[in-house]
Amino acid sequence: MGLKDIITQLEHNKKVFENLLKDITDYQYNWRPKPEKWCLLEIVCHLLDEEIYDFRARVKHTLEYPEKDLIPIDPEGWVTTRNYISKDYDNTLKLFLAERQNSIAWLQQLGDVNWNNELKHPELGNLSAELFLRNWLAHDYLHIRQILRYKFELLKSSSKIDLNYAGDW
Repeated sequence: MGLKDIITQLEHNKKVFENLLKDITDYQYNWRPKPEKWCLLEIVCHLLDEEIYDFRARVKHTLEYPEKDLIPIDPEGWVTTRNYISKDYDNTLKLFLAERQNSIAWLQQLGDVNWNNELKHPELGNLSAELFLRNWLAHDYLHIRQILRYKFELLKSSSKIDLNYAGDW
């Protein structure tokens, strides 16, 4: 898959996320499949922060300042330190979708850049701008899968009707 294809797919995923996450009730976005699992509200908050502070920031950093150290991030810790559960779901979803649009516009205007630019990560070694871009798309796919599983589990928990007729999950 070429880099333009990845950017196009990130753009398409904006609509996928929007369609999967819009028109959700407060019960649905606060429900948890297990007490230790994230609810949809926390997933959406995570997607917003990752869009701004992880993937877009790291691609930009690697393209423009590969010699400088990355600003540390804590995506897992942000769930509590940023108090995701207190956020407004609809507003956070709107912000995420707007930031995704900003990311796409930024990526599309880059033109001919050196995607092989690398920075030195203290634990992970050399990381290129292309690596961050490809992982951005992989991150989308992981969360799309997570959201679909969440919705399946929510449907399953909403009644005692057996869902095996639909097929194996």
